[in-house]
Amino acid sequence: MILDWKRRLIFWSGAISVGLIAILFAVACERANTGFHQIVAISPYLPLIVIPAGFAAIVYITRRYFPGAQGSGIPQTIAALDPNESHEVREQMLSLRVTIGKIMLTIMGLFCGASVGREGPTVQIGASIMHKLGSLARFPRHDVEKGLILAGGAAGVAAAFNTPLAGIVFAIEEMSRSFEEHNSSTILMTVIIAGITSLALLGNYSYFGHTSESLAFGKEWSVVVLCGILGGLLGGAFSRILIEANKGIAGKLGTWMKAEPVKFAAACGLVLALIGLASGNSTYGSGYSEAKSLLDGNAALPESFGILKLLASLVSYVSGIPGGIMAPTLSAGAGLGANLAQFVTSVPAGATIILGMVAYFAGVTQAPITAFVIVIEMTENHEMILPLMAAAFIAKICSRLICPTPLFHTMALFFLNKPKQEEKADAERPEA
Repeated sequence: MILDWKRRLIFWSGAISVGLIAILFAVACERANTGFHQIVAISPYLPLIVIPAGFAAIVYITRRYFPGAQGSGIPQTIAALDPNESHEVREQMLSLRVTIGKIMLTIMGLFCGASVGREGPTVQIGASIMHKLGSLARFPRHDVEKGLILAGGAAGVAAAFNTPLAGIVFAIEEMSRSFEEHNSSTILMTVIIAGITSLALLGNYSYFGHTSESLAFGKEWSVVVLCGILGGLLGGAFSRILIEANKGIAGKLGTWMKAEPVKFAAACGLVLALIGLASGNSTYGSGYSEAKSLLDGNAALPESFGILKLLASLVSYVSGIPGGIMAPTLSAGAGLGANLAQFVTSVPAGATIILGMVAYFAGVTQAPITAFVIVIEMTENHEMILPLMAAAFIAKICSRLICPTPLFHTMALFFLNKPKQEEKADAERPEA
């Protein structure tokens, strides 16, 4: 009985900790983003120096002190769920060291203007916190190896976006690709506690405010098909490029990228700064404020914002710095929806923008249920459920034409195979 209460207390404490750290992380990221825009306010050309230098420093620190902290954090969490991997690999993916590095380096990236988000890293942070509970409370092995990791990742999404339902769906659809009744209470309780923590401290807010746009069934639904196709194809192309880049770019560029990762990161930083200049300084950071302004109808953004945000996110991720793609993906999708709204004038612009967000997000992640649930919760728009569902599933189908395998799960395989590749390289390397 005492042991059961000890487990419950540690479990609840962990769930509260996920919520608190997610909030603190969000505040720190927002301040970092504000700090970068203050630099831009001094001169729009300063990013040409700040971003390359910052990217080079971040990649050096990541590779030297925090290996495994690069990228989104979702692939690492999925990799940690693989039942065939050793306990040592799982500990490396979800170690306290990597968690600290993830937080610090993502904040640094936003302070340098990277087009990254905090939501993916929050998934890895939440999974790490809950995973560590296993050794403290002597949870059954099954819970330690899968249930707690899933719960921590789900709580990370729920607390980061203030979307409890999306957190649960994300754990089922994206991280595990299955659902076991044995894990249901663990996931639900963790999400609830983390969500209550966020609610208590930040209030009942919607990530992108409230929209009441709707579509009448009939001709207006043509925009659903258009958004689904456009978002799916572009999202699939984005994911395919990231996967191919992670495999290794052919030719001299790929050789240089592997041999000089710090210099390559600096070059990516320069490209990002040039994209920022072309966009009127609108493509830096997570893109939250830009997406919100598009939904509010008072955006002063260039017409090329959507595609430039896509490119900025691509360059940021390929550079090798830590940071997520969920928020930038939603922002780019909003921009693409705004572009399409100029041609489909018979449909409310806000509805087309929301459809663009869902379609592009579903195209990138190939997780359509998560896509429409997360946007519904972030906009409090339940009138658009059916159009959003349809756009998301059309986008997934179109995305798979270009990118046959899901992005996060494919990237997770790279993390799982990396130790094996390094062992093979060491064995083949001639002794001095």
